[in-house]
Amino acid sequence: MPESIWCNGTLIAADELRVSPFDRGLTVGLGLFETILAVDGRPAFLDRHLARHAVGCARLGWPALDSAKVEQGIHDLLHANHLTIGTARVRLFQTAGSGPLADLSRGSSALTLLTAAPLTPGPETISLTLSPWVRNERSPLAGLKCASYSENLLALAAAQAAGFDEPLFLNTRNEVCETATANLFVVKDGNLRTPALTSGCLPGIARARVLEIARSQGLPTEVTTLQLGDLQAADELFLTSSLRGVVPVIRLDDLRFAPGPIALCFGNASR
Repeated sequence: MPESIWCNGTLIAADELRVSPFDRGLTVGLGLFETILAVDGRPAFLDRHLARHAVGCARLGWPALDSAKVEQGIHDLLHANHLTIGTARVRLFQTAGSGPLADLSRGSSALTLLTAAPLTPGPETISLTLSPWVRNERSPLAGLKCASYSENLLALAAAQAAGFDEPLFLNTRNEVCETATANLFVVKDGNLRTPALTSGCLPGIARARVLEIARSQGLPTEVTTLQLGDLQAADELFLTSSLRGVVPVIRLDDLRFAPGPIALCFGNASR
């Protein structure tokens, strides 16, 4: 039986989905998404994901989603796909629908989709390589979970072809930004630091959670501008993402790092 998806408020079989060939989410990547961890049938930090998604909608001039409707949709979808035990990956995706290219508003054929699938465990540690491409912190897409994701995928593929797990992006000012799929933290002399949002990085859900935990435990924490040299001199590096939680970095190009006590103290900050 085909897996179920949720489309515009209704559960349907995945192979029943019909997308307009003029949907700008398909033709030009005009869309927004969220990737949400579900544990035993419950989405983790859904309110935070929907709040971030609402900010993206506002930037595009779209109305915010009905939170209660989305939450019920996730509940129904996880049960329909028998994903109520263990971990699952839920993806929320909105398209712009058909319409003039210069008009950002959502057209009548716009889609709001939910998909869910079992979550494959990620690596316990991560290796990074400096990307030859940079983030444009002044881009109108900076900080958005935008459907135009090819830039990330090209950089990710290049890093993996070179034998690494993730690319590390600097921005146009040569400041440390983020990786293709995660935020970055640096530990030096017991101080926790992470790039400010002005670097162009995504306002990650797990990033915010780690900052909250660190501050509640009295750990010196700074959201600031970081240079590549700060990473090279670090005692620890780790990544955060909603699906993987906190993952230590053990390699940055030719430099090696050991998983450290600060990263280990956070457990899984995305849950």
